[in-house]
Amino acid sequence: MAEQLSLTDYQRGLRARILAAPTVAAPPPWRPAGRHVAAVGGLLGVGFAADPGTGRDLLLVESANGLGLFDTVTGERLARDPDPDQPEGNDLTCHGIGPIAGRRVPMAGLDGGGLHTGTTGWSVYVACPDWPHERVLLAKGNPYTGGAHGETWWHIFHSRHSELRAAGFSPSGATLVVATSSDVNLWTRA
Repeated sequence: MAEQLSLTDYQRGLRARILAAPTVAAPPPWRPAGRHVAAVGGLLGVGFAADPGTGRDLLLVESANGLGLFDTVTGERLARDPDPDQPEGNDLTCHGIGPIAGRRVPMAGLDGGGLHTGTTGWSVYVACPDWPHERVLLAKGNPYTGGAHGETWWHIFHSRHSELRAAGFSPSGATLVVATSSDVNLWTRA
């Protein structure tokens, strides 16, 4: 017999609060990257690296169709490798392409790994009050302990049609990515 799980009053209130929050634009200083959404079918994972020439954040995207490298401010695809070498071992990294060729890039996604969840006073949370539809919350503080939606936390992404793979910040804190099984969404402070 299946165990019946019950929610506390606090958990029910928190669930209702998140369910009631509409999806809104990220607050300043965040803005969508020039090409905010990039379609990437069969997305497996994402990872950040710094451009060796400019220091600007770059996003490496791994999919069933190879690797792509994106500028996180413009959203432009800088490089593509449709037939990359298979990873050696299980260190959750991919080899870089384009301007980051020869470097290993830590990845987060279907196979595990992780991105930064808090930086420079901002935090990102993934909430799932109506599984499997995950919501990504951008916050100044903790959305679970106080503050109003649109004031201290913002529901910026709702994964209704694709499976969430990763959400988090670049090591510099200048880029926020939400990656699903079908696309990459980028916000920047640069």
